[in-house]
Amino acid sequence: MHVPLELLTAGRDLTEPKISPDGQTVAFVQRWRGAAAIMTVPVQGGAERVLSTGPDPAPGRGMGGGCFDWHPAGTGVVYAAKDGELWWQPIGGRPEPITELERECRAPSTDGSVVVFVIDEAEVWEVQLGSGALRRLDDGADAFCFDPELALDSSAAVWQGWSPPAMPWDAAHTVTCVLADGTLARWRPEGAAVQQPRRISDGRTAVVHDASGWLNVYVDDKPVLAEAFEHAGPTWGMGQRSFVLSPDEKRVALCRNERGFGRLIVVERSTGAVTNIGKGGHGQLSWHGTTVVALRTGAVTPTQIVAYDLSDLDVKPPRTVLAVGPADGWQQFELPEPEMIDVDGLFARRYAAGRGKLLVWVHGGPTDQWQADFRPRISYWWSRGWDVLIVDPRGTTGHGRQFQQALNGGWGRFDVDDTAVLIAHAHAAGWATPATSVVMGGSSGGLTVLGVLADHPDLVAGGVASYPVSDLRALTQVTHRFEAHYCDTLVGEPAVVGWERYDELSPLHRAGRIGAPLLLFHGSDDPVVPISQSETVVEAIRAVGGQVEFVVYDGEGHGFRDSVNVRDEYERTEAFLTALTR
Repeated sequence: MHVPLELLTAGRDLTEPKISPDGQTVAFVQRWRGAAAIMTVPVQGGAERVLSTGPDPAPGRGMGGGCFDWHPAGTGVVYAAKDGELWWQPIGGRPEPITELERECRAPSTDGSVVVFVIDEAEVWEVQLGSGALRRLDDGADAFCFDPELALDSSAAVWQGWSPPAMPWDAAHTVTCVLADGTLARWRPEGAAVQQPRRISDGRTAVVHDASGWLNVYVDDKPVLAEAFEHAGPTWGMGQRSFVLSPDEKRVALCRNERGFGRLIVVERSTGAVTNIGKGGHGQLSWHGTTVVALRTGAVTPTQIVAYDLSDLDVKPPRTVLAVGPADGWQQFELPEPEMIDVDGLFARRYAAGRGKLLVWVHGGPTDQWQADFRPRISYWWSRGWDVLIVDPRGTTGHGRQFQQALNGGWGRFDVDDTAVLIAHAHAAGWATPATSVVMGGSSGGLTVLGVLADHPDLVAGGVASYPVSDLRALTQVTHRFEAHYCDTLVGEPAVVGWERYDELSPLHRAGRIGAPLLLFHGSDDPVVPISQSETVVEAIRAVGGQVEFVVYDGEGHGFRDSVNVRDEYERTEAFLTALTR
């Protein structure tokens, strides 16, 4: 049975569930049909209600967001709005602006008297509730500041900071500010990156860092659970909550990434004993009393907000579903669980349809990973008879710091060659042939698509690329501020390796080798990968007689949101794939 296209464009996005201070209510962010609101739902389950009545909350990303914080009295929330300002939203009352800075405020944390927050991803400020008095807390030494959080006793604030050429997964540190006198202190272990700092009792700090080679949770300098699994993902945005301490700080709930397969576990800090709580990808954890609330997703489970009762860890913790994102209708499909593929230390997850057709999907980033989460795009193509192979080439997160950094100096080559190895494995296993294989990806994944078509033309019949990076030199000059120094590690600093290395690794300069058909999508207003990246590569391919269909969606950015455009993208892709493999 084919998954209908309507299911992919229906439903809502859910992010940032957080338990209220009294433990009775969960607030979360809902995005639906271009609008957004902060909603509430009882912890025990029940009717949802709209909390926010002011400007729409700011957009988040995946398991992050950094949108709002509960007032300690539970009387309302402080939230970052799409208009860039902070707002106070009382329960059942009228919203009131907290700031009028005309800048982008994010990631508020409040103790009821002050709010600490980030401006323009670069500055940490404090505002007094009531008077509106403002004070800058950082010293300007860090180019980026994320996720400030007030200590439990309100004596200090702590946040993540870093500066180029490093990215946050390379060398981020914590910054602690003593609020009484503004004293600042920075800390990170040697050869590591730090994220999600939290001030807990007695002035101690809980963090995630990868000094061991793996992103594990630490309290002060002691790992909660030292293991060869990741307990967090890369810091692409604010608001990640991949771990949480129990109210008495004796236990830690954390999200474990088992080579692309998620699991929620609880660790007894005194003994190291581990209790499995739930299978699937989890994030946005909060804990009150014996209840842990999380955002949960799995290969066959639509995105949900769930509550676990941890009153008795000797039995399987009961789970209550509080809210569901995707529209009704998915339950009628028997969706596949992926199988793990390991080819000499390169990893992939295969969603097997078994009909001899293969879609090889390369995630973006490249410092990222597509875990075995609920991904309607995968289900759509699988239901149409395609094996979907989600590849983890070098540079992918979830396999430790060494594997993630193994792409450094070779972006555009190493990832391309690794993807080719995994495609060749699929052919050797009999899942498909080159004539029935297509490589697909967006952003950095689109760069890899172009590279496979240029360097390994005998492996696939064609490719589909969305807003791909094609010119690494140009990317360093025209892109979003966050990505502006991305190439300094993935390629090398230009003053050291030379611009020739950038050109050598760029698919644009190998585009003349692309003979297989290519379907290419781009948004006209993409701030991350400007449309010029696609325009130049299209010109280069057509100059040598290559086949490329170029589709531009007016007004779209880095990823397509308009349901009309999304439908068109799928319909064009299906026609392209049918023509390739008929």
